[in-house]
Amino acid sequence: MHLELANPQYLWLFLLYIPIIVWYVLKQRKAYPSMGLSSTASFAHVRRSFRQVMRHMLIVLRLGAIGCLIIILCRPQSYDNWHKSWREGTDIEIVLDVSTSMLAADLKPNRLDAAKKVAVDFINGREYDNVGLTIFAGESLGVVPLSSNRSSAIDFIKSYKLDLLGDGRGQLIDGTAIGDGIATGVNRIKDGMASSKSIILITDGTYNAGNIAPLTAAQLAQQQKIRIYTIGVGTKGNAPVPTSIDPLGRIVYSNMPVTIDTVTLKSIADMTGGRYFRATDNNVLEKIFDQINELETTKLETFNHTHAEDDYWLWAWLAFGLFALEIVLRQTVFRTLP
Repeated sequence: MHLELANPQYLWLFLLYIPIIVWYVLKQRKAYPSMGLSSTASFAHVRRSFRQVMRHMLIVLRLGAIGCLIIILCRPQSYDNWHKSWREGTDIEIVLDVSTSMLAADLKPNRLDAAKKVAVDFINGREYDNVGLTIFAGESLGVVPLSSNRSSAIDFIKSYKLDLLGDGRGQLIDGTAIGDGIATGVNRIKDGMASSKSIILITDGTYNAGNIAPLTAAQLAQQQKIRIYTIGVGTKGNAPVPTSIDPLGRIVYSNMPVTIDTVTLKSIADMTGGRYFRATDNNVLEKIFDQINELETTKLETFNHTHAEDDYWLWAWLAFGLFALEIVLRQTVFRTLP
C-alpha cells in the first residue's frame, strides 16, 4: 500500500497556525484580571491546579482538528497493485522512394499512395518511438526530423504529392538513388537517443542514380548498428507505369516489366540484420508492416498501479473527534464563568 496526496499544494495552509498561535498568546495575556501586590512571596509555594496546567489543551485540540481538515483538502490517496512493465522507444527512419514509377497502378490507387497509407498506420501504432522521414528519387532529402511527435511525419506523408518533371519533349526526368536515400537516413538516425535504430526502405526500382552505391550505404548502416528493412513494391510481370506526359500535361501509362533489384535489397537487409520483403499488392504490403511492427518491439521500464482511491475517512473522523473533545472539555472541565 502506498499513500500520496493528490493536492499537496494545500499543505501551505498549515501556515495558518502562525496567526492562530499569535492570536491565542495575545488573548491569554488579556484573559485574566490582575492586581498589584507589594510582594508575591506568600504565593511562592502555591501549586498550579490541573485546570491551569491543562488549559492550553483546548487550542492544541483545535489546531489538530484544523490540521486534519487541511490533510483532507490535500486528498490523501492509497495506491496498490503496483507492477512494472518494459518498453523501449526505438528510432525509426522511413526512407520512401518517390520516383515517378511509384505512380504505377499495380497497387491501388498506385504504389505511392498505398505505401503512404500503410506508413501512416505504422507510425500511428509506434507510440513510444522517434520517427523521421526521408524521401528520394534522383536525389535524397530528409523531410521530417527524428522526433516523438508522430503528427509531423503523418501530416507530411498525407499531404505529399508527387510532382512530375518533364524534359520539355514529353519524357519524364527521373531516377532511383537508393544508396543516397539510405545514407541520408543513416546520417539522420545515427545520433538518436534510443539504443535500437532501424530504417524502413520502400522502393520499387533499381539503383540508377545518386552518388553512393546501395551496398556502400548499407555498410555505413552496419557500422552504426542500424537495421534496414527493405520492401520491394510492385507486382510480378508487367504493370502500368508512367512513361511520358502528353501535350495537355496528362500522364501517359504503358505496360512495362516490373524490375526490382531483389538481390541488392536482400543483401542490404542481410548485411544490417534486417529483413527483405516483397509487396505484390496492398494486402501484402499491410501484412509486411504488421510484421515489422512485431519485429521492432519496444522495451521501456514503466511503473503502473491498477487501483487508487481517496483515503480520507480516518482524517475526517479524527477531525470530528478532536472538535467534539474540545467542545466537551470546554463545557465541563475547562468551563469558565463570566
